[in-house]
Amino acid sequence: MEMQPGQMAYDRAITVFSPDGRLFQVEYAREAVRRGATTAGVVYGNGVVLVADRRIPNPKLAEPSSLEKTHPIDEGIACATAGLVADARVLVDYARLQAQIHRVTYAESIGVELLVRRICDYKQQYTQYGGVRPFGTALLVGGYDESGLHLFETEPSGSLTSFKAASTGGNRNAVVELFEEKYKPGLSQDEAILLALEGLRSAMDDGASLSQVEVLTVDRTEGTRRREASEVQKYVARLPPVGGSGAKDRA
Repeated sequence: MEMQPGQMAYDRAITVFSPDGRLFQVEYAREAVRRGATTAGVVYGNGVVLVADRRIPNPKLAEPSSLEKTHPIDEGIACATAGLVADARVLVDYARLQAQIHRVTYAESIGVELLVRRICDYKQQYTQYGGVRPFGTALLVGGYDESGLHLFETEPSGSLTSFKAASTGGNRNAVVELFEEKYKPGLSQDEAILLALEGLRSAMDDGASLSQVEVLTVDRTEGTRRREASEVQKYVARLPPVGGSGAKDRA
């Protein structure tokens, strides 16, 4: 994000607006999300699939299982994270705590939208008070409740938006463009997983692979299930070739 020299005085504290009504610290937090790994979510007929590119700093020595980007939160709710990993972990822990408090207080599972609003209220507080900084992470929260299937994107500002298919993190525009072209309501679980993986592939640099991708489904019948790496690679092998039918349709 480019800034004029006269604007520099307004990026020192989160509580200071610039003359054109901007909070630069919030915009810097959004930039942290854009520099993060790509995540995507797709709503299908019976649930939601969440996928995330797990960037491993040293693939020969690191334990991949220690770098989770998809997280179960409560029965029927999970999320994928993009941005600063430590910030994401704090928000996931907060979300799990809120879900358990609701269950103990009301003897029922928390609704997906209610939980997302509580997460966003918490994030918004960190854009309003001095001595803190915004969370440099965005969550894709997916799940089901009595009102139906849901997929929400939360931003560092504390705003939230509901989608049928969405992406956040690095190069999200390429993923969203593919979803706009190929998404259709009532997908099967397999179709949704393939679409999410194809979207994630479209965001990757040339030469990058889907070898370290997490896939998690939140299904009314199966519950929350994280796919094993071997199962994910079977889906990857079924993807259409790059520049296949979708490219022909655009030509």
